[in-house]
Amino acid sequence: QVQLVESGGGLVRAGGSLRLSCAASGLTFSTYAMGWFRQAPGKEREFVAATSRSGGNIYYADSVKDRFTISRDNAKNTVYLQMNSLKPEDTAVYYCAATRLQITPMQSGYDYWGQGTQVTVSS
Repeated sequence: QVQLVESGGGLVRAGGSLRLSCAASGLTFSTYAMGWFRQAPGKEREFVAATSRSGGNIYYADSVKDRFTISRDNAKNTVYLQMNSLKPEDTAVYYCAATRLQITPMQSGYDYWGQGTQVTVSS
């Protein structure tokens, strides 16, 4: 059974930082590209960042470019999202997801999803 478990969310002031982790089990982690998505209250879920199977290719949404960094450790079956210079508009539930496809920002391309972790940024 595939499981993706996010952690590291919380409450932080604007300008602060958080590091999210997503631990994967039940799959051959190194054969999956990984992505982070988020859903703010009253809004559709949106793409944040994605990394290829090796971590050599990375893609970011424009809204987080230069502030967020996605990385992965295939030895630990874990993908990370380092979030710096956080803004109130970054407040959302953050989800990690796994895809057998090459790196993609398309939600429909992902096979497995975590339950999400709440990130709240106060002004």
